[in-house]
Amino acid sequence: MKKLAFILILLFVVKTDFLLAQTATNVKGKWIMNVETNMGSGSPTFVLDHVDATNLKGTYTGQLGDSEVKGTLKGNTIHLEFSISGEIIEYDGTVTGNEMKGKVKLGTMAEGTFTGKKKE
Repeated sequence: MKKLAFILILLFVVKTDFLLAQTATNVKGKWIMNVETNMGSGSPTFVLDHVDATNLKGTYTGQLGDSEVKGTLKGNTIHLEFSISGEIIEYDGTVTGNEMKGKVKLGTMAEGTFTGKKKE
């Protein structure tokens, strides 16, 4: 009887981990953003990849130039940051499927909002 209980608990734990892995947010790929700030608008591109369960890496290409990107993904909350000309650029938002949206801070230059779609 103890063996049966142990096997059932083990199956439950394995199944739960499998289901959680299947529902984890995946941002790997190319993202086209639309940014609106008090200084103007733009459409930068991010190429993102998962380093591990919570850390991201990638590249930014846009009006500000090109840069390596680092970030985090916790649940569906995303944080991306990079530096251009000494300014720290930060994107903070939420991911829902193949879309994301949130706030952007362009160092001391400007603040605004962004939306993004993953390019299929």
